[in-house]
Amino acid sequence: MKLNVNQFSQQLSRELPPLIWISGDEPLLVLEAADQARQAGRNAGVTDRQVFHADKQFDWNSLYEANQSMSLFGDRQLLELRLEGKLTDEGRKALVAYATSPNPDNLLLIVSDKIEAAQSKAKWFTQVSDAGWWLPVWPVDRHQLPNWLRQRLKQQGLSIDDDALALLADRVDGNLLAARQEIDKLLLLGTSQNIDLETVLQAVSDSARYTVFDLSDACLSGDLDRSQRVLSGLVAEGVEAPILLWVLSRDMRSLVQLAQAQSLGQNPSTLFNRLRIFEKQQKAFLSALQRAPESHWQACLMQCGEVDARIKGWHKGDALLAINVLVSQIAFPALLTTA
Repeated sequence: MKLNVNQFSQQLSRELPPLIWISGDEPLLVLEAADQARQAGRNAGVTDRQVFHADKQFDWNSLYEANQSMSLFGDRQLLELRLEGKLTDEGRKALVAYATSPNPDNLLLIVSDKIEAAQSKAKWFTQVSDAGWWLPVWPVDRHQLPNWLRQRLKQQGLSIDDDALALLADRVDGNLLAARQEIDKLLLLGTSQNIDLETVLQAVSDSARYTVFDLSDACLSGDLDRSQRVLSGLVAEGVEAPILLWVLSRDMRSLVQLAQAQSLGQNPSTLFNRLRIFEKQQKAFLSALQRAPESHWQACLMQCGEVDARIKGWHKGDALLAINVLVSQIAFPALLTTA
């Protein structure tokens, strides 16, 4: 049975299933959900625990043997299976076998990376998840982060000014583990129950982490400040110019096609599926279409060609500087400067 986070918390207070599968790429939220499951197990009398790290060399017979054996002290067991990397055919068969005939004295807790859509529809996965609970954990979206932080602070008895909250969100963007650490630090300071801007400036370090897709979203959404901040963060982390150019040029090609359709009187939304623009990205693309005409996006696409020439050494100039200008032109079309 597939659950969301709220349903998962509610269900844990009831009778536990034979297995619980927690998947996701956000380490903090996966860790906290797994902690909830472990605590629910302890409350239900599952006091013994074995941990298995399932990599390519993992012997799946060890899971079978643990499931069949009694705890040394006769206690109920938590079998915690941490999937590392892609699951093998042997692993899939072992999990189906477990789901088919689970030991009622045991709880199998599976922790893994995100389950892709195609995998979640596979017959074997359905057999396993139907035998228990599956909790897919999703990252906190950038736009949801301030509210998430405010709620976390409230749970600790703290309130925060709006300006301080905005700065805190910027400094922990994309890094919820750092966010929790910074909240713990603010709690330990104990200077006031209300966090102001000065406190965040002095106490919170910049721990933001970004992906190239954050850059795409910021540019298309027209957020110039965040676009530059994300770009600087990616460059500082060592992301190279060809990777940055790849995501920007991909977006420009899509925008040109969408703008062409719009100029012909068509609804650009009809092209989203063909261009593989997922629902989460669509609002940002529509925002970009409202900011500038097709000619601007054509010019940006040509600028991508100039950046590519600089990367390959065909043209002189700093490729990263040209990318910086391109990012600004995408986020804020009024900026028509060239590097």
